[in-house]
Amino acid sequence: MTLYRPHLIACGLLALAWLVGLPAAFADLISDKRFLWPKRPASETIALVEIDAPSLARIGVWPWPRRHHAKLIEQLETAGATEILFDVDFSARSNPVDDAAFAEALAKAGGSVVLPTFQQRAGDLNRGLTLHVNRPLPEFAAQSWSAVVNVLPETDGLVRRYGLGARIGEFLPSFGALLVGRHDEQGAPFRIDFSIGTDTVPAVSYIAVLDGEPQALARLKGRKVIVAGTAVELGDRFNVPNGRVIPGSMLQLLAAESLLQGRALQSTGLPLSLVGIVAILVGMVVLWRRTSARARVAIVLWAAASLEVGAFLIQTTWPIIVDTSSWLLLLGAYLIAIALHEIDLRGLLRGIAERRFQRIAMSLGDGLVCLDDQGRIVFWNPGAAKIFGYPEADALDKPFTACLADPEQLARLQHAAAVDDHILDLVGLRRNGERFALEASASSWQGTDGRQFGLVLRDITIKQRERERIRYLAEHDDLTGLLNRHTLGERLAAEFDKGGAPVSALILIGIDRFHHFSDIHGREFADQVLVAFAARLRALMPADAEAARFADDEFALIAPKEFAAAVANDVARDFGSAALVFGEWRQRVAVRIGYAVAEPGWSADHLIGNAHLALEAAILARDEQPIGFAAAMRDRIASQLALEAELRLALEKNQFELFYQPQVLLSDRSVIGAEALIRWRHPVRGLIPPGQFIPVLNNSPLSDAVANWVLATACQQSRQWQLAGTPVRVGVNLSPSQLQGSELQDTVAALLDETGLAPELLELEVTEDILIEDAEKAQKTFREIRARGVKIAFDDFGTGYGSLSYLKAFPLDTLKIDQTFVRQLLNDSGDAAIVRATIDLGRSLGLSIIAEGIEDLETANRLKGMGCDEGQGYHFGRPLSAPEFEQLFLARRSVA
Repeated sequence: MTLYRPHLIACGLLALAWLVGLPAAFADLISDKRFLWPKRPASETIALVEIDAPSLARIGVWPWPRRHHAKLIEQLETAGATEILFDVDFSARSNPVDDAAFAEALAKAGGSVVLPTFQQRAGDLNRGLTLHVNRPLPEFAAQSWSAVVNVLPETDGLVRRYGLGARIGEFLPSFGALLVGRHDEQGAPFRIDFSIGTDTVPAVSYIAVLDGEPQALARLKGRKVIVAGTAVELGDRFNVPNGRVIPGSMLQLLAAESLLQGRALQSTGLPLSLVGIVAILVGMVVLWRRTSARARVAIVLWAAASLEVGAFLIQTTWPIIVDTSSWLLLLGAYLIAIALHEIDLRGLLRGIAERRFQRIAMSLGDGLVCLDDQGRIVFWNPGAAKIFGYPEADALDKPFTACLADPEQLARLQHAAAVDDHILDLVGLRRNGERFALEASASSWQGTDGRQFGLVLRDITIKQRERERIRYLAEHDDLTGLLNRHTLGERLAAEFDKGGAPVSALILIGIDRFHHFSDIHGREFADQVLVAFAARLRALMPADAEAARFADDEFALIAPKEFAAAVANDVARDFGSAALVFGEWRQRVAVRIGYAVAEPGWSADHLIGNAHLALEAAILARDEQPIGFAAAMRDRIASQLALEAELRLALEKNQFELFYQPQVLLSDRSVIGAEALIRWRHPVRGLIPPGQFIPVLNNSPLSDAVANWVLATACQQSRQWQLAGTPVRVGVNLSPSQLQGSELQDTVAALLDETGLAPELLELEVTEDILIEDAEKAQKTFREIRARGVKIAFDDFGTGYGSLSYLKAFPLDTLKIDQTFVRQLLNDSGDAAIVRATIDLGRSLGLSIIAEGIEDLETANRLKGMGCDEGQGYHFGRPLSAPEFEQLFLARRSVA
């Protein structure tokens, strides 16, 4: 058994590698690395017309009007291109004039143009996703050829293999196969040869061809042409071996070049791998008893190198990838088996234990010293050598009194050891004559040569430094090194406690929308912004000023009162004119600044509070100029508190009402929903619109109670309409406080059970500020609510910073396009592009789309043509009380 143990170990390791799937990953890694050298030039039979960044900048927002593609075909025909392949989606209609122009250009090209067909996932997330086939429009397909452009990444996210086509109703060749005339439906997928240099592919810019530049047109004569996007903005990019990322068009071209150059690579199969494994096993069994361990290692290394060199030469000469992964893994397993066979495991473990004990004994940071009964040193560890400066050879047999500033201290140590009084504070003496604080713990025992003493010694200088460090950390912010808020308060309090007229001003600087840095780039990036911000602030502040980090995204300066306004303006001007620079990043930040100048009778807390009021005023005003504290700010707070008291009374007196604004299907104008909107019927001022009290309400303790009242009232009203035979979906705007307090999912579940409302008739509308407050909690909450059948709508989409990430992360049913884009839809092409992109994005994610702020028929029709599902706005109806809504809309379930 001992004779075959190394071979069994090697086979076991190989089997383990197979179980975890290591050979397949290793094989891909090896074959990928073989593409690094030598590089092959492209045949230059195929050229690339790039939709690049200059083209996007020149023509405008993608997708382009199809008249440009029509003109491009004419220019390519004039240049003498033999075939034209577009890797551009032509499955949806644009405007009739451009579509007609493109169809005419295809007809003139006489069948030399190829358009893409591809599959993508589509459908409603609630009903499941299906594969949707995107084909060219019929009028385009009649004048062109069709080819498949889909490629599938492997499990590690890299694209290596390429198919000759796919059956989509009928067999369609892939782009690469069509380029070289391969239409073999039975042909197996092949590996692309990534050693073909992409820099050798003839490429010209789309805009250069469109402009008819002679040099660009000359490069395309007699060549097949692929027209496709290469700009990073278009996102059509794939990961390929060796850490490269290339556009989809270049991937199609490399596949065609692989076929064209006879480099459609195929891997060797399992039979050859098994034959090689058996050969290696037989060879090692024969060699094991005839060779030394060193010879075996050399043979294994030589065999591994030979196999890989041979496989590399075969791959560079013929389109064959020799799978050497199992062979190399088996040879590596034999190296481990050789090592284990030669090592004395018991001796190794014993030596490890002995060395570990020695390391522990000799690596203690404290000094360990043993003395005989005469006070001479008999043991001296490296810790003691570090403390006193004496190496072990110089310390042994030396009187320990040489290490003490006062020789009488030795008697104290001996007495402490005798009475078990362990800890003493002494004054030590280093070899260089330096005195230092020394802490000693003494013990004694009876040895064979008399009384022995053991000392554990510690340099208290280090402890004192640690104490100073702790004090520094207690007074300073550990990220930026500035004073912290507590220390700032103490410095101000000390000044006010002196009495007399205060001489300081407090300037508070807030970084606008700082939380977005964490949301978008991560916390580490946000921390680097804070460090760079603090460094800039230090450079700006006067010599007699002090800086502190007041909060997560707020900083403070204590400056002489006569310079407060000037310092605040300098800070605003500096941050407004130049970006922060850190590492490879340049990040511009907007600041909001408020300051307060101390006055007689104020306290430190008064000064901090007034400065914060000024900062809040700057934040609310969205003003980049500093704002100084004024007494009117406190008056405004007082008026808000008074309004909050009135709101509390309004809730108690049932003065709130819900109005309902219709939501209609744009296809037939039928009323399918209503948004519940709160109104305040004041006994003196009459009906008060929400804009006059909602901002105060949302920042008050009443927010949760009023929001829950709105939710409960809307559910009750919707249930009444359901029982009356006129069910209508009711949308309710959520307040941020509803996610901060009690569990919203429990509240919704209780209301549904209590009222009997069908869950699909309730739609909760959330905004970005709700989602970002606690993203993890919000995701959990909305998943549970949505599992009950309640709809979730993303309100005011497009007005925030992180909207796209929220579409991916949160469970949603509906996307509401904000009215700021809808109202200028007919007049602003930018808004129209945003609306169209939003609709396309939402539909691709399986979401329903509703546009807000529709005020005329033409806007409604335009949105319908863009594919928008639903609409809401004054064109269909203003918010009405429940009885008015019933009479005007539910009786006929449609709008004019």
